[in-house]
Amino acid sequence: MTITVAVDAMGGDAGPAVTVPAALAFLEETPDATVVLVGRVEAIEPLLLKSRSPARDRVRIHSASEVVGMDEPPADALRRKKDSSMRVAINLVKNGEAHGCVSAGNTGALMSIARFVLRTLPGIDRPAIASQLPTKKGVVTMLDLGANVNCTAGQLVQFAAMGSALVSAVEHIERPTVGLLNIGEEDIKGNELVKETAERLRTSGLNFHGNVEGTDIFRGTTDVIVCDGFVGNVALKTSEGLAQMLYDFLKAEFTRDLLSKAAAAIAYPVLMRFKRRIDPRRLNGATLVGLKGVVVKSHGGADVLAFKHALAKAHAEIVAGVLDRIAQRIAAMPAVALGESPATNHA
Repeated sequence: MTITVAVDAMGGDAGPAVTVPAALAFLEETPDATVVLVGRVEAIEPLLLKSRSPARDRVRIHSASEVVGMDEPPADALRRKKDSSMRVAINLVKNGEAHGCVSAGNTGALMSIARFVLRTLPGIDRPAIASQLPTKKGVVTMLDLGANVNCTAGQLVQFAAMGSALVSAVEHIERPTVGLLNIGEEDIKGNELVKETAERLRTSGLNFHGNVEGTDIFRGTTDVIVCDGFVGNVALKTSEGLAQMLYDFLKAEFTRDLLSKAAAAIAYPVLMRFKRRIDPRRLNGATLVGLKGVVVKSHGGADVLAFKHALAKAHAEIVAGVLDRIAQRIAAMPAVALGESPATNHA
C-alpha cells in the first residue's frame, strides 16, 4: 500500500524553503510513500526542479492560492480562506486523496479547520494535541498540549483513551500505562476536576497508574500523561525553555576561557550525544488526535530535519491504523467513565 501525505507547503516560518527539501528527504527514507505539496505553484516548483533527489518523481504539486498567516485569527482563516494551502491539504484527507496531512502553520487555525472539515471520531467531544517528550527511559506521550484550556472529566478520560490507543498502535505497547498529571500522587490532592477524572479512569479499563507529578514527566513513570491544555502547554513550553537554558549554560561555560575550550574539545563527543538526546527536532510533530483523519502539526520554526520527522510521524500513524485503534478503544470504554456531569462541565 502506498501512503500519501498532504503537506501544507506554505506553512511555518520558512514555508517551501523547508517543506520541499524535507518532503524529499522523507521520501528518500520511505519507499512506500508519496507526497502532495499544497500551495503556490510558483513558490514550490522551482525548488523541486532544482533538486536532484531521486524521490522527486513521488512528489506532485496541488495548487492553493491563499496562505494562512502565523498570527491570523483562526476564525478568519476558517471563514475567509477556503483556498488556503492548509485548508486544501486537509480537504485532500477528507476526500481520500491523501491518508494524512502535515502542517507547520498556525496551530489554532489548523485545529479549527481540521475539526470543521474532518469532524471528530464517534465518542470524541474535542480533538486534543498529543506529542512525545524525552524521558530517562525513552519517551512519554502527553496530551492535551494546548487545544483545550477548559475540560470536563469525561473529556480528560477521552484524552487518556486516545493517548493509550496512539501509543499502543505506534510504539507496540499492548497496555500503555496512563498517568493523570496532578500536584501530588495522593488521591486527596488536586482540584475537583482532577479527582473526578481519577475516579473515572479507575473504571475505564485503561491501565491507569494513578496521579503523577511534574517530575514524573521526564522520569518516564508512565507511557501516557493526561492533563488539560492549559497545564499541558505550560509544561511543554517550560521543558523546552529548560532544555535550551541548559544547553546555553554548557556552551557558555565551555567557551569561558582557553582551559574551558580545551576541556570542551575533549568532551565534544559527550556534548554532541547530550545535544542529540535533548534535541526537540527528533520528536517534532504533534498529533491532532480525535479527528477522522491523521493531522500532524509541526513546530512553526522547524528546519528540514525537524519537518522530516513530522512527516515520518504522520506516516507511522497512518501505517499503524491509529484512527481505527482510537475508535475501537473509545467504543470499548464503559459509559460511566466517558459520561459528563454538570458539576465538572467547565467548557
